[in-house]
Amino acid sequence: MRMCSSDGCWCLIRRFIASIVLVFLSFHGVSFSQRVPNYTFMHHATTAPNISYYDYIIIGGGTAGCPLAATLSQNSSVLLLERGGAPYQNENITNLAAFGFALSDLRDSSPSQRFISEDGVINARARVLGGGSCLNAGFYTRAAPSYVSAVGWDGKLVNESYQWVEKVVAFEPPMLGWQSAVRDGLMEVGVLPYNGFTYDHMYGTKVGGTIFDSEGHRHTAADLLQNANPNNLTVLLHAVVHKILFRHKGNSRPVAHGVIFRDGSGQKHKAYLKNGPKNEVIVSAGALGSPQVLMLSGIGPSTHLRVHNITVIVDNPLVGQQMSDNPMNAVFVPSPIPVEVSLIQVVGITRYGTYIEAASGENFAGTRDFGMFSPKIGQLSTVPPKQRTQEAIDQAVESMAALPAAAFVGGFILEKIMGPVSRGHLELRTKNPNANPSVTFNYFKEPEDLQRCVQGINIIKNVIESRAFSRFKYPNLSTQQLLNMTAAGPVNLLPRHANDSTSMEQFCKDTVMTIWHYHGGCQVGGVVDSDYKVLGVDALRVIDGSTFNYSPGTNPQATVMMLGRYMGVKILQERLSSDTTN
Repeated sequence: MRMCSSDGCWCLIRRFIASIVLVFLSFHGVSFSQRVPNYTFMHHATTAPNISYYDYIIIGGGTAGCPLAATLSQNSSVLLLERGGAPYQNENITNLAAFGFALSDLRDSSPSQRFISEDGVINARARVLGGGSCLNAGFYTRAAPSYVSAVGWDGKLVNESYQWVEKVVAFEPPMLGWQSAVRDGLMEVGVLPYNGFTYDHMYGTKVGGTIFDSEGHRHTAADLLQNANPNNLTVLLHAVVHKILFRHKGNSRPVAHGVIFRDGSGQKHKAYLKNGPKNEVIVSAGALGSPQVLMLSGIGPSTHLRVHNITVIVDNPLVGQQMSDNPMNAVFVPSPIPVEVSLIQVVGITRYGTYIEAASGENFAGTRDFGMFSPKIGQLSTVPPKQRTQEAIDQAVESMAALPAAAFVGGFILEKIMGPVSRGHLELRTKNPNANPSVTFNYFKEPEDLQRCVQGINIIKNVIESRAFSRFKYPNLSTQQLLNMTAAGPVNLLPRHANDSTSMEQFCKDTVMTIWHYHGGCQVGGVVDSDYKVLGVDALRVIDGSTFNYSPGTNPQATVMMLGRYMGVKILQERLSSDTTN
């Protein structure tokens, strides 16, 4: 294939970068419709009675909530409350070909809800049955054995729980040109050994799993509900929980005994726990939702709660603290030859604390939505609040629409920071449970995270220059030029620095974005105990990624789904033991 001239290629890519977004993962192709499961237990909340009773009430039908509900329903009555709708028959969710469209949908009915951290990074949280597994890039990988040991989980039950999840949602991805070149490039530059295809987390280069099957269908945590006992489970969609209800007996600790939720029409409903010493309310609303629900219910920093006129049930200043988001930085590499459509498949797990991954798309010229790096999504727009205008987004979209198709042939190599070490916090903005809380992640606040990013970018540079990757790179474009083009463009509309491509520290700061792996806010030891029971009250747990101190593996979704199953089994075992004793 004819190579572009140095000046021509430079201008082409500059036009591309100058249009605000690095194009990533916007796929076009055959449209698939996934079969809708016959979930007789799934209903709109408008059909719910005004008052109902269950053994377990789970707040949040996401990545942890669905496997948890399916497990607990085996011998107990379970109510699963999900604030969003179902993922089925929504091609923007179920089809790989439409990845990115759900993230750019800003309607109230969208399965994703945009939020902007106080750092300025635009992000998204799930609002759909199945949670983040309905919106992400699909990578499936387990936590490291050292992580499992440090957390104190039972290794045997952890493995059994992963396997339970994998029977439904995990697949081996195809390995075509771009992904194979990145894999071979990682090995060439020393990210060794090669571990082949595996779900396990280990140093070196590997091919991980995916939740997209061979036909391009996404399989989500919602699919795990097929393992539920339909006679014991009720799933209510568009059910927004406003608060957890507590009762007091004399001077004893508060006891959770129900919830108040509203349906899609605004009608209020109450669901209560049946009488029984093992019955519980369980919060699985995610890293933003779970601390938000606790605060709205009176559990959190007393001073902050009183500002919002919330009655304090438990004064716990650690609710909403220790928030983290794994920072991501990416380099777009224009290709002189067509590349396959691919999501995250290969990962280089380095000993420096950074993970190298890649994705590609053969033709971004179709509908020009541009996936998760679209101006509509704002993924790369860490824009000062007063500059976050629809006019700026519209101008960016118009600029991109005018670009030739050749500008969109290529892919991304990206790095994610392990951990991270840097921490932030979350606070309520309002008592409205539909509103996003205020969250600050403090990207690169700790020097260790910044150093890891620098090491990751250097590995990416080496992979781009490797022999294995050479056919996907224009020979007259150096890695320095690629970094210059990335840093020079308004990828996040923050002020650019002249030394971006020579100071990797500045490059990391100026081109930081999210990879949606935020966690914390209800951590073990501060908000919940090792059994995920909320400190200071009874009959209440939090089971989801908000309890994590560090994000497990290279992608947390496998471990979050595993945790839902794992804790469901543990809770059932406790219940059975109690029944036997009594």
